[in-house]
Amino acid sequence: MERIILHSDLNSFYASIECLHSPEIRDKPVAVGGSVEQRHGIILTKNILAKKHGVKTGEAIWQAKQKCPDLVVLPPNYRLYLYFSKEARNIYSYYTNLVESFGVDECWLDVTESSKLFGSGEKIADEIRERMKNELGITCSIGVSYNKIFAKLGSDMKKPDATTVITYDNFKKKVWPLPVSDLLYVGRSTNKKLTNIGVYTIGDLANLNIGFLKKYLGKWGEYLWTFANGFDEAPVAKSDFDSVIKGIGNSMTTPRDLVNNEDVKILLYVLSESVAERLRRHNFRSRTIQIYIRDKELQSFERQAKLSDCSCIANVIAEKAYEIFLKNYTWEKPIRSIGVRATDLVTADTNVQLSIFNDEKQKKKKEQLEYSIDEIRKRFGHYSVQRALLLKDKALNANPIEDNVIFPVSYFK
Repeated sequence: MERIILHSDLNSFYASIECLHSPEIRDKPVAVGGSVEQRHGIILTKNILAKKHGVKTGEAIWQAKQKCPDLVVLPPNYRLYLYFSKEARNIYSYYTNLVESFGVDECWLDVTESSKLFGSGEKIADEIRERMKNELGITCSIGVSYNKIFAKLGSDMKKPDATTVITYDNFKKKVWPLPVSDLLYVGRSTNKKLTNIGVYTIGDLANLNIGFLKKYLGKWGEYLWTFANGFDEAPVAKSDFDSVIKGIGNSMTTPRDLVNNEDVKILLYVLSESVAERLRRHNFRSRTIQIYIRDKELQSFERQAKLSDCSCIANVIAEKAYEIFLKNYTWEKPIRSIGVRATDLVTADTNVQLSIFNDEKQKKKKEQLEYSIDEIRKRFGHYSVQRALLLKDKALNANPIEDNVIFPVSYFK
């Protein structure tokens, strides 16, 4: 039996929720954006009226206001958005237990078996859209297909409040003429590489020789070719499956451009402290540290390295992150955004092989010290205990724990 996969995308999610809760701005162009003062001043989402004025997601707020002087820009309220995301998921769960989140406003649903009870995938999608409007007061666009990739493409094709069906019989007609950049995981860099060899549409990508594509793009080339040809067979995860946390990280757009190693070191310690605190809170230690760097021209890269011993100590994480940075950055351009991520996690009570080269007593003391600092900060605030290094530049001494951004979950589990 051919699978029936739905992908639901809540339309202009943040802006829709803000308009729902503030009736006085419903007939105005509205956007949700970050803090201009902290250089997070970009548009996160916008409503239909703002879109008609040419406002785009990802552009600077000042650029958006040049296009639309009457634009109402509101700060994000993630607690409220998460509440509505949970309520939307409750609606999905009425039709199937196979619900998989892809960020706060998107979900895949496998309704293959549910169709015997509720009707075709298109009928279920239409019913979900009506329930969203009636029960939550927001709209969604839903793609219906036989795999997750085409279902997501379908939800993007018609907005707002629409159902798009992509079948095995019509996908070449509907999907292949689309720009190759519409395909999941074809970002700006990959799109440029594909354009350089004359690949402009998804159909162009699908008809390339897979061997050539693997040589040109590596493993990603095979993935993208599979996506373009409709061969994706990735399952939809069950809603009652508690996925293992595979990484804990934090990133931030810097208050000013970072121009030297000392600037970077300060931010890496700021981020490492937040990562270490969250590791301890969730009873984890990490074996691998990853850094993310984006320069002033928005070019980015990630690098990672193993720790000699799994740890949840901020100093250990920061030193490894700094070591990775020094090996991989040559300061051709100033840095605008930076991130630290702890991966390859184990629970703190997992038995590990001790090493004669490590001072286990000293390591235990450092851990106990950081747990004590956690308690002090919990009672008296984040800045009640600080490292001397972080006092060198107060502008860089942020508190990323209280300034988290919600990112989509990776498609590749």
